[in-house]
Order: sequence, then structure tokens, then C-alpha cells
Amino acid sequence: MKSKMFTLAVLAAAGVAVQPAFAQDTTTGTEVASNGTSFRGIRIEGNVGGDRFQSEGNHNDKFGYGGTVGFDGTIGERFVIGAEGSFWKPGSGNENSTALADGNSIDHKAFEEWGAAVRAGVLVTPQFLVFGKAGYVNGEQRKRIMGPAGNTLVYDHYRSDGYQVGGGVEYTVMPDMRTPVYVNAQYVYSNYHGNSGRQRLMAGVGIRFK
Repeated sequence: MKSKMFTLAVLAAAGVAVQPAFAQDTTTGTEVASNGTSFRGIRIEGNVGGDRFQSEGNHNDKFGYGGTVGFDGTIGERFVIGAEGSFWKPGSGNENSTALADGNSIDHKAFEEWGAAVRAGVLVTPQFLVFGKAGYVNGEQRKRIMGPAGNTLVYDHYRSDGYQVGGGVEYTVMPDMRTPVYVNAQYVYSNYHGNSGRQRLMAGVGIRFK
């Protein structure tokens, strides 16, 4: 609940900050940026890609999926700033198993992740954006120590806070539609408290609301 409230607060703050960048198009009744790029404020996208979970000096790769809700606006002619809330899940979980010198093993598993980030970028053209982002993440994890006979010695299921950084590119495929369609590709690194991390290489498809 704490992570979801934080996400909403970031989105609201960014929305207030970028509102003055919009101009009214009297012929269509919609808001457009002065550089010709249309922004309605809200965007929704689906994401798919690779998930690499790192812990105990090991990593494991798995397919993952998720979604993002964000708000963008322009500052001047070329700069875009906004905020987003995200959800990510690597199927039924992404797990590492590490053997210990005493014959035991540590199984560390990562599940869903919720995040909130501020995103800023530069418009190379009115339809092509290069961006970076940084923010907060909260992930569900499980750590288990197993004995040589397969018996559970220690079991801990918890949520871990951390930070995320990343960047990518975004392109508006159909800018003249009432709800423009865009595609993007991005890399995101998440670092969790407790010496574990996650890397994501994702593709996304979304729409912007005019």
C-alpha cells in the first residue's frame, strides 16, 4: 500500500508541474505542445521483455511482462518531463540457487515489482524521444536455506524497497490519431536493499489520450 501511495503522489506532482506547457488547439478542442507534438497528459502502455534477477553472486534470466501508466508534458520546444507508475512480473517468479560450502544451499526468488519514477528526455524530432528515468521500487522476494537432504532450514518471504534507473527511446507511430499510438524500448536496473538486483530489457506499446 505504501508503494502504491508513493506512486500516485509522484504522478500528481508531475502533472501539476507540466500543465503550463500545453496550448489549446481551437479547431479540434485538444491540447497540443507548441512544437507540434501532441500530449494529453496520460499514457498507458504494456511491456514485455527479459528479466535478469541477481543475488548471492548469481543470476537467472526469464521472460517477464508488465504495464506502465504515466503523465508527460513539454518544457520549451524540445524537453519532455513527466512521471510514471509501473508493474512488472517475471512469470511465476525468477529464482537463483547458490550452493554453500557446508552442503546447504540458498534459494532466492523474486516476484512482482511496483515502481514510481520521474522521466525526462529530449525530442530529437516531434515524434522521437530519447529519455532517462530514476525512482523508487518495491519488490516481493523469498529467501530459503535448504539442507543437504532437501529440508528447509530457514524461510523468509518479504518485500524489499530499492531504487531504479534506466533509459530508452520512444517513437510515436500514429501522431494524428485521437489516441496516438507509440512504441518504445528501454533498459531498467533495480537495486533492492538486501544485496539483490534486477535488470530489465523491455519493449513497450502504448497509447496517449488527447
